[in-house]
Formats: sequence, structure tokens, C-alpha cells
Amino acid sequence: MPADRQNNEWKLAWSDEFNGADGTGPDPVKWSFDLGGGGFGNDEFETYTSRLKNVQQRDGNLVITAWKERYTGGDGIARWYTSGRIKSKGMFSQTYGRFEARMKLPLGKGIWPAFWLLGEDVGKVGWPQCGEIDVMENIGEASRIYSTVHGPGYSGGNGILAKFNLREGERVDDSFHTYAVEWEPERIRFFLDDALIVERTPKDLPAGTRWVYDHPFFVILNVAVGGFWPKYPDASTEFPQKMLVDYVRVYARAS
Repeated sequence: MPADRQNNEWKLAWSDEFNGADGTGPDPVKWSFDLGGGGFGNDEFETYTSRLKNVQQRDGNLVITAWKERYTGGDGIARWYTSGRIKSKGMFSQTYGRFEARMKLPLGKGIWPAFWLLGEDVGKVGWPQCGEIDVMENIGEASRIYSTVHGPGYSGGNGILAKFNLREGERVDDSFHTYAVEWEPERIRFFLDDALIVERTPKDLPAGTRWVYDHPFFVILNVAVGGFWPKYPDASTEFPQKMLVDYVRVYARAS
């Protein structure tokens, strides 16, 4: 399928092509920021900011940059790294469809880029009851990504995870790849460059747990530094680390 897949099967519902003027922030009509240095439940080491130094549009891409620098955010927490995390919460969410992003990833020990979806009701029911769909995560492996679903009874280290290896000779950090999920009632399929990674259905859930993917989800893009899963930067980790996002597109079934 072509990158622009508006056709008889799919109709574009929402997108950001990140074609704003160089040095401008993400479109405030489409995105807001998560801020602070509280670790975000994962013992992360960064402070997320809304500074252009960390999140800006440039050359037709969104650029999220992690820096090694001493910084204290508005929450008063001092950290040794900064980065960015943006979300469409309150501006766009959708139940079912195809969510895709074309990205070139950073790479290094302790660097944790992600493209993921979170249940819009997280403020009411909490996590993981709201559900989480991790379209793509990378934890410093040049040719491997992870796609995971989290829900009540199967979250965090017990999330239902699939790892996927890129084709021989391909890397996440030297070229752009398209990461996507196609989501419908009782079915979630993950893709990398249109290669199917895995399909999840209620049959994959642990006994006695619930499928929590039948309500609106919003989009999140971020680059974390450190955490329980990727571990932490060391002397081999170079900074700054940049994630380039060519676009995010969300489609609905044409029917």
C-alpha cells in the first residue's frame, strides 16, 4: 500500500504532516505537552519540557531531541536530561482505525523512543484500566522494535509484547520506517513498513482479564531517557538524541 492510503478501504480522519515553519513548535490545535521530571511510573531520568530545544518542526519533520543537561522543571525536580513528549489528548481521539507514523529513531543505551496510544478515559479510570497500545518502542537495539498492549491484569512488565526484527541490513536510526496499528473490534494488528508484526485478540489475554480497546484512544510521541526497561545511559550514549517524525496519520474504515 502507498503511504497515502486514502482509498475505498480507508479515509483520512486526522493527520499532522509537520510542515510548519522551521523552528516552530508542534501545532497547538493538535498537540499539547506532558511536562516534568517525575519518572512517569518508569523511573525515567528526563524532564519533559515544551522548549523548542526539545520539540520543534524542522525540514518537514517533528524533531524531538533529548539532551544531557542539568535542568529543573516547573515541578521543582532536578534532572540530568531533558526531552519531549506530546499528546493529542483533548484534541483528537478515535475508536478503531489505522494509526501510523513515519519516523527515524534515535539510538543508544538508555534511549527509549515511542509511538503509542492511550485510552481517553485515563483521567477517570486510571492506568492500565484505560488501555494502552504501544505501536512502536525501541530500547537501543538497532534492528528491533517492540509492540505491546497493556490492560488490567497484563500491564507493565506483564504487558502482551511482540518483538520484531527489521530486514537484514536495515536499522531504525539510519532511515525512516512506517510504524502502524490497524485496530477494530476484538482485533489489533501491528505493522512495520506493511509487514505484519503480530495480531492480538481477546484470546491472547490472560485468563480472567478484560479487553479494554473499545473506546477512544489518543496519540503520544516521546523520547524517554532511562527507565526500568531500557535501563540507563552510560559512557557509550551520545547526546543529543533526535527522533524525526515525518507524519502521523489516522484513518477510519471507509465503510
